[in-house]
Amino acid sequence: MSLISRARATLVDIPVETVRTDAVQSFVKQETIIVDLETSDGTPGRGYSYTIGTGGRAVLSMLRDHLLPSVVGQDIRRPEAVWRHAFTHTRATTVGAITSLALAALDTAVWDGRCRRNGEPLWRAAGGARRDVPLYDTEGGWLHLDTDTLVANTVTARDGGWRGSKLKVGSPDPRRDIERLTAVREAVGAGYPLMVDANQGLALADARALARALEPAGISWLEEPLPADDVSAHTRLVESTSLPIAVGESLYSVAQFKEYLARDAATIVQPDVARVGGITPWLKIAHLAEAFNVPVAPHFLMELHVSLAAAVPNGRIVEYIPQLRAVTTRELRVTEGLATAPDEPGIGIAWDEDALEDLRVA
Repeated sequence: MSLISRARATLVDIPVETVRTDAVQSFVKQETIIVDLETSDGTPGRGYSYTIGTGGRAVLSMLRDHLLPSVVGQDIRRPEAVWRHAFTHTRATTVGAITSLALAALDTAVWDGRCRRNGEPLWRAAGGARRDVPLYDTEGGWLHLDTDTLVANTVTARDGGWRGSKLKVGSPDPRRDIERLTAVREAVGAGYPLMVDANQGLALADARALARALEPAGISWLEEPLPADDVSAHTRLVESTSLPIAVGESLYSVAQFKEYLARDAATIVQPDVARVGGITPWLKIAHLAEAFNVPVAPHFLMELHVSLAAAVPNGRIVEYIPQLRAVTTRELRVTEGLATAPDEPGIGIAWDEDALEDLRVA
């Protein structure tokens, strides 16, 4: 038996490395919720989730007041059982962002402990489809950047071996978006993959018009064009364009992804471990997408998603946005645009304990 005997949650504020803006928001700071578990046989487990500026203390309270006390005595070797127990304990507040973020911090800690106890890395314990995963760059494509900077950043990414770059769209004047994309495409050539992301900032008519304008540029996908809760509008958009439509960073449950896939409302899914409630539901979403022959390109959390995208056969590519450099002692190993999933037991993140303590706010 390896029963959870201690459970602790803390809140760490990690400064943003660079200015990040999109069509609807700015990335203010990264509120990082850390969960530490210990079992009866001495196995540790650490997990985390995040917000981009608000709600961190609400997630922390959900963990401290409800979830963590409820899982003491649960078997860390059984993530499905622990997740279902915690989910049922908070049924009155599910499905919802705060609860999903809290469940995710707990669930990743359980998986970390399980993998450590079994001596296995996450990428292999979760499926082991392959070890290396392509990366695309987002850091060089934020909406506030001028066209010259955007072009220079994308050329640098291409020359550095990245397997693609993502550009933010959703400017007040859509002609600016097209001009910027055209300049980038001319600079990097036809063969370099480019993605565009509207961050839910468009209405259906505007999304259709943008998709028509983007089709000649050979875009790899149009991401979050419409509000995430409008599944029917996404279905109509998919029917009206040849562009792949990517959705998922603003969905919070397996059932929401099922609705998108069943209604042909997305051609690429982008689940975020923190927002869907952890590794346990993330894997369900990935396998559900596989059944629909749809690839997975997870949102953010690259330090964790590299291992998960490597675990499943339909993990296509991972988004490069450094998130944890301020609180870790080792970065991902990247060679010619391919990230190698960490091979030590656990989720593969080398935490800097002193840095975590220095940045802890609760």
